[in-house]
Amino acid sequence: MIFSLFPGSRQETTIRALYGTIVAQARAPSFYRDYDVPDTVNGRFDMIVLHLALFLDRMEAGSAPSRVVGQAVFDLFCGEMDGHFREAGISDLKVPKEMQQMAEAFYGRRSVYREALAARGNDALEVALMRNVYPEKPTAISGAARLAAYMRAASQSLSRETELEKGRLAWPDPGAIFINGTAQKRG
Repeated sequence: MIFSLFPGSRQETTIRALYGTIVAQARAPSFYRDYDVPDTVNGRFDMIVLHLALFLDRMEAGSAPSRVVGQAVFDLFCGEMDGHFREAGISDLKVPKEMQQMAEAFYGRRSVYREALAARGNDALEVALMRNVYPEKPTAISGAARLAAYMRAASQSLSRETELEKGRLAWPDPGAIFINGTAQKRG
């Protein structure tokens, strides 16, 4: 119906595959080991939001069918978050409030990341990452710098992506992102 880019029963499979690549990339151990991203529920949420935001920016820059696919992936994300809240024991009456807070966090981060990626240099992006990903780790500045470099590489990679109809996204290897010629790993 609305997924003219994805005929037949492949629609849901493709949407799930795209979302799966976003989540798998967000869970890459390198982010938590080498980038100093907190390995917590909030840290993992922030990494999913970061990758989803990059993906949605790419989809919204594309054709109408791409935007529809982007919306379907976002809808799946929302459905997954709703399910996680319920599994965590949040009552049916409180789930809408939790979903609203999650949506506000998502849209706020997405907006600031988009603006920061449009700016020259990585200063604004690093500030946004320190505020959102590293609020409890003011010493994680090298992680924020590396994550900003990763985000730029991921945005560029997604802008060249041509395998979306197969449910594939080619994310950059976070372990291969360098700053000043060297990988920034924790000691």
